[in-house]
Amino acid sequence: MKSSSVAQLGIVAADPLRSVGLLAILEDIPNLSAQAMDWDTAFENDELAAMLIDVRLSVSDLIETIHRLRRERPERKIIAMGVALAANHVQAVIGAGAKGYLAETASEAEIRMAVEVVLDGSVWAPRKVLAQLIDAGGVQSIAADSIAKKMTPRESEVLHLLMEGKSNRDIADSLKIDEVTVKAHLGRMLRKTGASNRVELTLRSLDELSGASKGAKK
Repeated sequence: MKSSSVAQLGIVAADPLRSVGLLAILEDIPNLSAQAMDWDTAFENDELAAMLIDVRLSVSDLIETIHRLRRERPERKIIAMGVALAANHVQAVIGAGAKGYLAETASEAEIRMAVEVVLDGSVWAPRKVLAQLIDAGGVQSIAADSIAKKMTPRESEVLHLLMEGKSNRDIADSLKIDEVTVKAHLGRMLRKTGASNRVELTLRSLDELSGASKGAKK
């Protein structure tokens, strides 16, 4: 019997080989059990915390599918995967209720990170899309005070690794601490900055760093 702390992820892919590849990529994520499924099985499964949909659908069909999933399984987190889309189309997919969008050309590291971020309660999308969501009020913005000044030395180390795209496990390994401690640091960092999730914190920190670099060159 699996521990209740293990998140169940259903993978629905048009190509069985894609399912095999995705399963191999995700197999070493702690506390995650991924399974390849067909549509009907995925819809009917009551235990899935999330679904990774890797199918060839038009934007309108994908949005309709996400709407259906959200109606029938409102608690389920949805990550869509497909061709590279324009930012406004990705924003529409997120607006329909998906918690993440990955291009089919995404690297293994990006796929693992997206799944971990979404399961952690955040949204995964290209940086430009996240910026648009923040500007539109879809993601809570951080107070204008400098983020860096709010951090302790250890939190600054965690923040720098976040900005490098590291997962909780990577951060734990780099700092020689456990993942529980990483999550505790992140929780305090979110409260200090007013960020609603780690992706927003990372995005705003990158923008702050970019602004500081531009100011130094003037």
